[in-house]
Amino acid sequence: MPDQSYQPTLSQLRAFVAVAEYRHFGTAAARLEVSQPTLSQALAALESGLGLQLIERSTRRVLVTAAGARLLPAATATLEAADRFLASATGDVLAGVLRIGIIPTAAPYILPALLPTLHRKLPALAPQVIEDKTARLIDELRAGVLDVAVLALPAEAAGLVEIPLYTEEFVLVVPAGHPLAGRTDIEPAALGALPMLLLDEGHCLRDQTLELCRSTDVHPGGAGDTRAASLSTVVQCVAGGLGITLVPEMAVTAETGRGALDTARFANPAPGRTLGLVFRASSGRADDYAYLAEIIRTQRPF
Repeated sequence: MPDQSYQPTLSQLRAFVAVAEYRHFGTAAARLEVSQPTLSQALAALESGLGLQLIERSTRRVLVTAAGARLLPAATATLEAADRFLASATGDVLAGVLRIGIIPTAAPYILPALLPTLHRKLPALAPQVIEDKTARLIDELRAGVLDVAVLALPAEAAGLVEIPLYTEEFVLVVPAGHPLAGRTDIEPAALGALPMLLLDEGHCLRDQTLELCRSTDVHPGGAGDTRAASLSTVVQCVAGGLGITLVPEMAVTAETGRGALDTARFANPAPGRTLGLVFRASSGRADDYAYLAEIIRTQRPF
């Protein structure tokens, strides 16, 4: 039974949330910049005070118990409220740890300019970046593991707020000397006759490419059994003559600078995607995240 007079400390809650997020005591301790024994003691004190086991420990893995999963959103909300309190006291719009999720087809192109800008404009902010596929980022947003995420819109997830950042076109990347190289009048229907290379399942860019094909009632030609987990790998497969692919505008300069590659563009209106900043409607930080979105918008990478 819990001690009715027990009041958990913020350090205990941070220990619980960190272990639940990283599922590893060593990683959680490093993230919080405390020793592993200190982290373990804080978590044990929380569990003892509540009379509940929140984390299941074994020599091989760390699991969140049913009680831990039930209390994790409340623990996260409490820490968010504490961070907002400190930010208000210091006058900082955004301060403390901010866990930012971002999809792999945006992270390498947005972060190089964004992170130095955040450090300059929000020196009290401590961003933590988590790169992952869309479905997992949405799950982690809902669970309170992430604060915000940069995703392709619409996220279409209940309880989440979306702030559009910018819209970009898709560009066709082809091997150097390809018959389509340099053209600016490609119709989406032409994709049906081309050997299209796609990212692995779960990447939103793969889904968007397939949706583009479905919208024009074409089926992209296969490119054998080639599979890739990153856009850079897909583009290098194009350079090696294995097929063609679509990349978002922000990735064109970075990804076509290596290898024998050319580009082709679609006729207007060109297909594309809209990226946005997504967060929980219950977070109470709409104004803060609107300001963050404006900073991201000014660092448009294309």
